[in-house]
Amino acid sequence: MEFADLGVIYWHLNAKNYENDEELDKIRKERGYNYMDFLDLCPEKMDNYEQKLKNFFTEHFHADEEIRYCLEGSGYFDIRDKEDRWIRVWVKQGDMIVLPAGIHHRFTLDTGNYVKLMRLFVGEPVWAAYNRPQEEHPARKEYTKNFVGNVGVALEAH
Repeated sequence: MEFADLGVIYWHLNAKNYENDEELDKIRKERGYNYMDFLDLCPEKMDNYEQKLKNFFTEHFHADEEIRYCLEGSGYFDIRDKEDRWIRVWVKQGDMIVLPAGIHHRFTLDTGNYVKLMRLFVGEPVWAAYNRPQEEHPARKEYTKNFVGNVGVALEAH
């Protein structure tokens, strides 16, 4: 299974030089990522850390792309394949991943228990997550039409 078959895009960039990275600038310009912020995900730097991590690990999708660039540390994105099975993607320093709108996914940390992510958006950030099942949501229907077809059934998130 190729990531492109699921609508997932991946780059490996120089995270140590992200402030001056011409390739990152090119990607941001070409894809319209004009808003950026940072997320330090670890117990020492985040209020309500346990609850946030639990929320990130609940299976969901977004109405917009989710763009994450790992600057430090590492963690796991779990994404659903066309047969509704999990694919675990270990993101480490320098990995940039784009999850298409409507793809079921979740995120968790690995044993290092720390990640610093750059979050990119087209326009103002939208934080809405739609927990499974919500197969009638327009973003989910569009994703299914473009990448999945009629495979899979709605499941309850756990």
